[in-house]
Amino acid sequence: MKTGKGVEWAAHSCALLALLPTGAALPGEALADFLGVPTPYLAKQLQALSRAGIVSAKRGATGGYRLSRLAQTISLWDITAAIEGTAPGFRCTEVRRRGPCGASSAECSEPCTIAAAFNHAEATYREALSAVKLPEVVASVTKDSTVSRQASIRAWIQEHAAYAS
Repeated sequence: MKTGKGVEWAAHSCALLALLPTGAALPGEALADFLGVPTPYLAKQLQALSRAGIVSAKRGATGGYRLSRLAQTISLWDITAAIEGTAPGFRCTEVRRRGPCGASSAECSEPCTIAAAFNHAEATYREALSAVKLPEVVASVTKDSTVSRQASIRAWIQEHAAYAS
């Protein structure tokens, strides 16, 4: 399974939004600047997160993005599904029924071993990502960051966050 960079950018955006104080939002341009990614491309990811109900956007001087649900209810699978969709990565085309020695309908009443293995792997992948919630991600990033970097991130958020009046 190949996961696009949009999922990475969206997950990092959500982790940053999880750090916002109540009532605060971050403009999309600020999020893109923080991540060092192109604003127009990140805007597409934020729109997908918004359509999925993960983030909400507010326009205007005090506008920006914030999580629309509690961080503990948002998983890495939620973010991945919002960006890349929920269609399976493997699609069986029943190739075993083709060619000069193709299998009969009766022989194909169950998924073949190959399809079953891919389906199992995908289910395991989705379950694993569903088990990882945003607070765990934030805690891990915090644990792996120096005290100085943590202070820099808090200061950056304070400088760039917009507050509703």
